[in-house]
Amino acid sequence: MKTYGTLTLGVDPSGKGRWAINDLAPHVAIAFKRLFPRVPTTATTLHLSDTDEIRSDLQWFMLRYPLEHDQQEAIDAGAQRVTDRIAERDAILLPTWQPGEVPGFRIGMQPYLYQAQAARIAINNGGLLIGDDVGLGKTISAAATLTMGAPLPAAVVVQAHLTAQWRKQLERFTNLRVHIIAGTKPYDLPAADVYLFRYSNVAGWVDVIKDGLFKTVVYDEVQELRHGVTTDKGRAASILSGRAELRVGLTATPIYNYGSEIHQVMEYVRPNLLGRVEEFTREWCGGDKIVKNPDALGSYLRESGYFLRRTEDDATVDASMPRPNIIDWQVEWDRGAVADEEALTRTLAMTVLRGSFVEAGAAARELDLKMRQMTGIAKARSVAAYVKLLLRDSPRVLLAGWHREVYEIWKEELREFEPVLYTGSESGAGKERSKEAFTNGSSRVMMISLRSGAGLDGLQQHCRDVVFGELDWSPQVHYQVIGRLRRPGQLDQVTAHYLHTNEGSDPVLLETLGIKSDQSRGINDPGVAPTAKVSDDSRIKRLAQHVLANALGGPLELAA
Repeated sequence: MKTYGTLTLGVDPSGKGRWAINDLAPHVAIAFKRLFPRVPTTATTLHLSDTDEIRSDLQWFMLRYPLEHDQQEAIDAGAQRVTDRIAERDAILLPTWQPGEVPGFRIGMQPYLYQAQAARIAINNGGLLIGDDVGLGKTISAAATLTMGAPLPAAVVVQAHLTAQWRKQLERFTNLRVHIIAGTKPYDLPAADVYLFRYSNVAGWVDVIKDGLFKTVVYDEVQELRHGVTTDKGRAASILSGRAELRVGLTATPIYNYGSEIHQVMEYVRPNLLGRVEEFTREWCGGDKIVKNPDALGSYLRESGYFLRRTEDDATVDASMPRPNIIDWQVEWDRGAVADEEALTRTLAMTVLRGSFVEAGAAARELDLKMRQMTGIAKARSVAAYVKLLLRDSPRVLLAGWHREVYEIWKEELREFEPVLYTGSESGAGKERSKEAFTNGSSRVMMISLRSGAGLDGLQQHCRDVVFGELDWSPQVHYQVIGRLRRPGQLDQVTAHYLHTNEGSDPVLLETLGIKSDQSRGINDPGVAPTAKVSDDSRIKRLAQHVLANALGGPLELAA
């Protein structure tokens, strides 16, 4: 049989297996480098890490271009393991799959089936990005991974204000020994199964990380690493992932802005899955930051087995937790509270629609801020009255808003219930005190910022009602707030109360909610039909038209 080069299996300087390919015919070398883009284009002796995926690709390549070697049995075995893992993953994701008793969990604290599914797939793969929706308990999926066979000790990297919460959850659900890393200066570590790092201090521990102490790494809210190795935490995490045998990322929002961020995120979970960054940018983004076909990329990530995402519509999830109940309620508009602001908003609206490009842009930003603030203030007392009625039957209420001026009105109106704040203004310690007062203290109302609750857990045992006293442009923001209550440990159906008025910004916000889409839809949920896209510019113009139409008593006619 004609051969086109040689293939040998050896070890690299670190002791890991490595394939060496030599003496390739020129046209075969070109084909090989296209299939394996991680190989330098200028190399003559080609090297590849020894993984089952590489063995499978080598098997496929040699069907067309046979290479001289004595490793057919090893190559076939690796390719078969890839095939078996795919089949096993498909079997694991069936609702009929049974994990049995999950070891390491305390009595009565077993994970849900879909959480055990994620854990088993992560262990089988050696890496997994868990993109389950907010409220589905990704922390418990990670805990199950650590107890079902992940090599220990593990490093878990979290946002600064979530270390205490992670320790509390791990110790509540499992028998794992947990230690929180204090500061950025290394010290002698006590014996533990899990070491909790902050993204803000992991860079200080690089020398310890390099020693390979941590066999498994879990990145909570892994989108924190979307800027890759351009940051200190990104460089430290890259070393951590390189030394670990198992890597898990957790996030419901892997894409914050551009679709290209998924490449950086996946590098920490499964290095080289999407090729080098320049290759990814060229092939998936056409040289830009925007993924040209998010659905295709989302499908590829799922088919690769290294991205797993479930929503509340998933049959296995739906069998575990009831869906939220939605109440849409109109409240009164207090014109007296905002009378002085209305003339200003009309002026801003006119500038948005008829001003110059620069004037319109500045006015649009100010109109958005001013209208939403004015709307929140005008309905603040009606919202508080609604919450008072709700508290007659509900033990506690999560009250979501945005503006400090609105919080102050709510705080005064609801003072008998000792409300606490959980917003972007509180320190990590302050947030923890507010959570403690709400869950175990005398406070019956927690006022939470619409965009400040990432990672917040532990409310579900104490509260079942969330009231949206102010609205956001993005429906995903509301869903994430609901997810603070609708998560493992919630014994009741969660109810979300959307309170709105017929004036101010609410009518346009209500129109926009549910029709805004972005790149995360295709990557997160490939194949789901996109809804109409509404640009920031058009939504503000509609807001301006609404303001002026109300002021003039009818539809606004604009000159062509």
